[in-house]
Amino acid sequence: MRYKITAPEALDTSIKLPASKSISNRALVIHALTGGNQMPANLSDCDDTEVIVRALRDMPYTIDIKAAGTAMRFMTAYLAVTDSGEHVITGTERMQHRPIGILVEALRRLGADIEYVGAEGYPPLRIRGRQLEGGAVEMEGNVSSQFISAMLIAGAAMRQGMELRLTGSIISRPYIDLTLCTMRDFGAEVEWTGPNTIRVSARPYRPTPYFIENDWSAASYWYEMVALSDGEYQVKLEGLTDGSRQGDSVVRYLMSLLGVRTKFGVLDKGVPTTVTLSSHPIKLPRMEYNLVNQPDLAQTMIVTCALKDIPFHFRGLGTLRIKETDRIEALKRELAKLGYVVKSNADNDLIWDGSRCQADIHPVIETYDDHRMALAFAPAALRFPDLRINNPSVVTKSYPQYWDHLRSAGFVIEEEA
Repeated sequence: MRYKITAPEALDTSIKLPASKSISNRALVIHALTGGNQMPANLSDCDDTEVIVRALRDMPYTIDIKAAGTAMRFMTAYLAVTDSGEHVITGTERMQHRPIGILVEALRRLGADIEYVGAEGYPPLRIRGRQLEGGAVEMEGNVSSQFISAMLIAGAAMRQGMELRLTGSIISRPYIDLTLCTMRDFGAEVEWTGPNTIRVSARPYRPTPYFIENDWSAASYWYEMVALSDGEYQVKLEGLTDGSRQGDSVVRYLMSLLGVRTKFGVLDKGVPTTVTLSSHPIKLPRMEYNLVNQPDLAQTMIVTCALKDIPFHFRGLGTLRIKETDRIEALKRELAKLGYVVKSNADNDLIWDGSRCQADIHPVIETYDDHRMALAFAPAALRFPDLRINNPSVVTKSYPQYWDHLRSAGFVIEEEA
């Protein structure tokens, strides 16, 4: 299936964003470890969260988490440290080529019973769960923060707790800190005891009423639309909090450099939960930024800068190679269709010096089974009339209402065979 997208001449809309996928997935697994009955409120309804909900509810022998990387990492740790019996956890073909060995080996060193069903270092996994004693363990800190978060969440369920020492550079620290905050919300005692060491005390989680805030990652695509606008565009986004623990909330500061103002409104009880985005003229000569702590903003920022003719150099993108697709190569290929020659180097930086190529007359964006490719390229319709996007349904992985929200904002979306 393919969508043809035609942008409106003006944008003045109010959008209720989906709940945070990142917080939902953490809260669900922690809630399961409490043994409580009251589910977290305002759960995300995206695919990645739904697979965790079904897995924890049904606990089948074979757990298929499909393309949900967070679910694979979190559920692997959950199954390994609970008396949940024997299970095989698997996913899509792409998931079976996404590495998980670092997490498996760390769990094994603490006594977990995990074996590879297929290729060494990759799913599927056969896990025989039992409560672990815990103790001290090392893990590389520069591959995926989801491995680290999975270990931390599981650590509170170990008899002796856990001390996790991270080796090398540490990426995506805001996601690690988000995990620590969510754990504390459920009663865990966990803290950084050094620049690369985290201690999880042997204190069980406790059942806690929990409300999940809305998603700053989803907000980034509306920031992109306002940044690409040529007129007085205004977008109100509901359910966002000032001072959010979500790492992607930094988008408000990054986009301020690209011409987007953020204003928080105050609701009853003085809690700011609605932001108004508006455009103002600004021309940044060049953008350089290290996205090592916010890799999920890469597609949004890179597409926005290119379409605003702002040369850029984005660093800290190494993990993009092992996402739903190789996002570095995907970005280079799809931006070339729009006339932009983006290059990468040995460090996996993405660089655009202003070089252009012939754009496709009727560009069709491939999504590579990657939700963020569709989400980040759809706003390009503001600059490329009748832009087309293949396999648009991939957005259900994180933002199921995206196309409906675009329609409500005045975009015309036509389905093509």
